[in-house]
Amino acid sequence: MKNTTIGIIGAGRIGRLHAENIIHFSNVRLKSISDIFIDDVIDWAKEIRIEQVVTNYEYIIKDEEIDAVFVCSPTNTHAEIIIEAAKNGKHIFCEKPISFSIDETKEVLNAVEKAGVKFQVGFNRRFDRNFLRIHESVKKGVIGNPHVIKITSRDPEPPPVEYIRGSGGLFFDMAIHDFDMARYLANSEVVEVFAVGANLVDPAIGEVGDIDTAITTLTFENGAIGVIDNSRKAVYGYDQRVEVFGDKGNLTCENDRPTTVELSTSDGVHKDKLKHFFLERYKDAYITETQAFIDSIQNGTPLLCDGNDGLRAEIIAKAAKQSYQKGRPIKINN
Repeated sequence: MKNTTIGIIGAGRIGRLHAENIIHFSNVRLKSISDIFIDDVIDWAKEIRIEQVVTNYEYIIKDEEIDAVFVCSPTNTHAEIIIEAAKNGKHIFCEKPISFSIDETKEVLNAVEKAGVKFQVGFNRRFDRNFLRIHESVKKGVIGNPHVIKITSRDPEPPPVEYIRGSGGLFFDMAIHDFDMARYLANSEVVEVFAVGANLVDPAIGEVGDIDTAITTLTFENGAIGVIDNSRKAVYGYDQRVEVFGDKGNLTCENDRPTTVELSTSDGVHKDKLKHFFLERYKDAYITETQAFIDSIQNGTPLLCDGNDGLRAEIIAKAAKQSYQKGRPIKINN
């Protein structure tokens, strides 16, 4: 089977993560990576044997040897890059969100469909072994009809204010993972969103127009209710828990820790702290999602997270933001 040749656009934290995963795939060649801050990239790229480092991503898109691109640049650049890549026949993996605009995302999806290329969105949590098990159990009817979906998603520390300024805000940057997960676990579409939020962690976040704490309530087409709680700062580590309650049972997923060892003494019961952040918590999920993308290119296997999933999550994020701003529920029309 012909190896798949890949180029990565954007060499920030997530672009480097994907690069360092991809080089371990025997059936993949990582040829190129682009970034406007090339001086920060060259030495690292040499260490992991990336063949080419460029500042202009168009070199990658127009390279006839490259079969697929990973779009890991800032969100406000995604749409233009994806549309160009699709026109040049490249399969595309895009980090979330596709864009900050529903209309722009629809334009992207139209371009991808017209070009007939694969398009996967980077909702990596779908590929976590625990969440995947819950998803499959719900689909099999193990707990009957889902009634309540609860998702807790709290970061260990807030990102820099400069990042937040261009992130699209908590709903588009952070909670969008949870909106996708809610659809994934409920196996149903969201029809109404009600969100409340506050600025409780860092006043500087509020000064740039964002919140750092939120509760979002979702109503699903199948009648189930979802509750998502988000915080930019949990002092005890990266808090990622899920519960799906149904009329025949309950499914829960607790946090991952470095070990499962539990020490019990007269002083109390002690466990390892939670894994610090997403790079540690979802390390395996990132590898699995890349494998799934490669399989879809090489073997024609269905994508597990496509452009429509990206669009649906963005629609929920937009509704949550509107709900928070207007102080009322927002209905979502198909």
